[in-house]
Amino acid sequence: MTTLDLAPTMPAAPRRWEDAGLSADLILQIVTKTLHFAGELRGTELAARLGVPFFVIEPTLELLKTERHCEIVGGSLVGAPAYTYRLTDSGRVRAALFLEDNHYVGALPVPLEQYQAYMARFAAQHSVEVTRELVKVAFSHLVLNRRVLDQLGPAIAAWHSLFIYGPPGNGKTVIAQAIRNVLHGELAIPHALSVEGHIVRLFDPVNHERVDEDPDEAGLEEHHPFDRRWVRCRRPLVTVGGELTLNALELGYSEAFGFYTAPLQALANGGVLLIDDFGRQAASPRDLLNRWIVPLESRVDYLTLRTGQKFELPFNVFVVFATNIKPSELVDEAFLRRIQYKVLAESPTPAEFTEIFRNYCASKQLPFESSIADYVITKEIRPRGINMRGCHPRDLIEHALAIAKYLDQPRQLTTSLLSEACASYFVEDRDVASA
Repeated sequence: MTTLDLAPTMPAAPRRWEDAGLSADLILQIVTKTLHFAGELRGTELAARLGVPFFVIEPTLELLKTERHCEIVGGSLVGAPAYTYRLTDSGRVRAALFLEDNHYVGALPVPLEQYQAYMARFAAQHSVEVTRELVKVAFSHLVLNRRVLDQLGPAIAAWHSLFIYGPPGNGKTVIAQAIRNVLHGELAIPHALSVEGHIVRLFDPVNHERVDEDPDEAGLEEHHPFDRRWVRCRRPLVTVGGELTLNALELGYSEAFGFYTAPLQALANGGVLLIDDFGRQAASPRDLLNRWIVPLESRVDYLTLRTGQKFELPFNVFVVFATNIKPSELVDEAFLRRIQYKVLAESPTPAEFTEIFRNYCASKQLPFESSIADYVITKEIRPRGINMRGCHPRDLIEHALAIAKYLDQPRQLTTSLLSEACASYFVEDRDVASA
């Protein structure tokens, strides 16, 4: 990818001290704490750790030297960026005082106002342009009929919210996760935000997929064209299931470390937030939907600091609710209207079941015979009075391969292996006590 391609995604590096948008006191605190933990660092190394050009932290180092809290212990004649800096004893005392307030050490935070402006530009430049062909390609690894694809397309284009429902095992989760394939472009995510002097950690290596830059583009940190306080990532896909609580949708605060962590919807900004197994969370569906009403309508989320102060965070998130519970049993009609698009993940037809079977055989490098899939449908599933599910081909093939390996048989599908797989996979609906 060229530098020109990256320009709309990554914010430019600060050109002046003021461009960093941070108070001198906040920079002083983080510089001092970084030197405290590192022991000693060259100026360029310190700037790289903080994600800014050296001139942003140079006034801070000069102040620390003037106050005898920092000293130069090595370097060259090149100048201040090449000097090696170390805290003095009084500097370490000062660092300890800063650590009593918070333990944040890392890239300098991005001011909330800069993040808000960036997300506004990103939303304008990366609006989702959805076509039938794009949707077809994005979901090509799944067997979905045209009706479902034509319902998914407009829902993604609207970029509001989506309710996927239907019987278990029909791929609601994988359908929701495949929505990410429609999203083009990349996203810059700050390591942390500065909000009224408080620090909110935003980049999360668990939920954010970093995009490595080409070595030729990295260059020297001092001359890098992009703001290193941001991380270039794929557009997020954040998935949460039954463990979701209302607390996860608010700022998290660590008493031990003294800074905040961003809520789930903030981690998903610019991408997809999948609420899987909706209705099975500890919080009631009504409470969860109430939490989403304002952000979904206004595209702005309101979060509260421990001080009681509220602030606005952009809400550029496509929220997907997936459930196998009947919608009417979850919430009333008025609440369902808030979720503007609904898609029913129906059970596969025999032809679709066979196609799923074929695809999974291909993924496992197994020869496929349509007669094998037909045997499973007509001799195993229908006699049991069971509805076909999209997950059956995958699960039964895996069971059959496990049995073949156990019996030291060739790695291929046979009717006898699939019969054994069905016997151990499907539940016999009878009185166990009389068996």
